Amino acid sequence: MSPEKILPTIRGPEDLKKLSIKELAQLAAEIRARIIETVSRTGGHLASNLGVVELTLALHYVFDSPRDKIVWDVGHQCYTHKLLTGRQKEFSRLRQFDGLLGYPCREESEHDVYNTGHASTALSAALGLAVARDRNRENHNVIAVVGDGSLTGGVAYEALNQIGHLRERLIIVLN
Repeated sequence: MSPEKILPTIRGPEDLKKLSIKELAQLAAEIRARIIETVSRTGGHLASNLGVVELTLALHYVFDSPRDKIVWDVGHQCYTHKLLTGRQKEFSRLRQFDGLLGYPCREESEHDVYNTGHASTALSAALGLAVARDRNRENHNVIAVVGDGSLTGGVAYEALNQIGHLRERLIIVLN
């Protein structure tokens, strides 16, 4: 591992594409340390965020956010996403008055395409984004990250039925 920190050099997801696999592993460790340090002070969702670090790195490494739309069903798993999308300076004020929200928020970042908490709505939102993309003859990916109980809500099953019926091109990541 390099003695120099990588996380402070990440201004946006495009910076990940310049890193080697070894550097991505170091970045994952730095992100975990930052999440632990912050959540131990501010409160928040710790385990769920520690569990999606590599998944979030992979999503931002492979896809091109904000052009590609990533919808988090379990919004409280988005801390790594926030760190990778230009909110490192504000991260120390996570879940604090006038600080960052603990969930995706369109008003915070162009990388947050849908305000979510934990309501089993990502599949419906992703389907709507995919339909709009195709009707507007656009060409980008739509990714729904679903997990941590998101498939317990009836809205998710309705969306899966509609996705199967319409056969829109979208990616579902079941975590």
